[in-house]
Amino acid sequence: MENGRIAIPSNGEGGLDGQRSGHFGHCDVFTFIDVEDGTIKNITTLPNPDHVQGGCMIPVNLLAEHKVNALIVGGIGMRPLMGFREVGIKVYHDAERPDIRPVVEDLISGKLPIIADNQVCGGSGGGMGPA
Repeated sequence: MENGRIAIPSNGEGGLDGQRSGHFGHCDVFTFIDVEDGTIKNITTLPNPDHVQGGCMIPVNLLAEHKVNALIVGGIGMRPLMGFREVGIKVYHDAERPDIRPVVEDLISGKLPIIADNQVCGGSGGGMGPA
């Protein structure tokens, strides 16, 4: 990723040296990483608003409003994944590493895969067929 804004669901205060949340909908904050010419330029955080079961489009719309181009998740349900696809945010998957910095560096260098339909979590519409 040469240019754009990456969002990472984060625990606690987030930040580049923070810990990634295992599931985007249950994170404390979103860490935003602005990338220009393949270099990290700016890091900010935004609290994740509360949403009720089935309110998966709230964070989707929030990230779209903040001009996010890419989202890195450890887990996500099919319904919000479909929402991110609809608004043009690419969703990348890394379920192994909880640290934010290495997964961001992997995305910037092109090493992180886009999430596949068979990698979504159960619940939140996760049992639905392929998008």
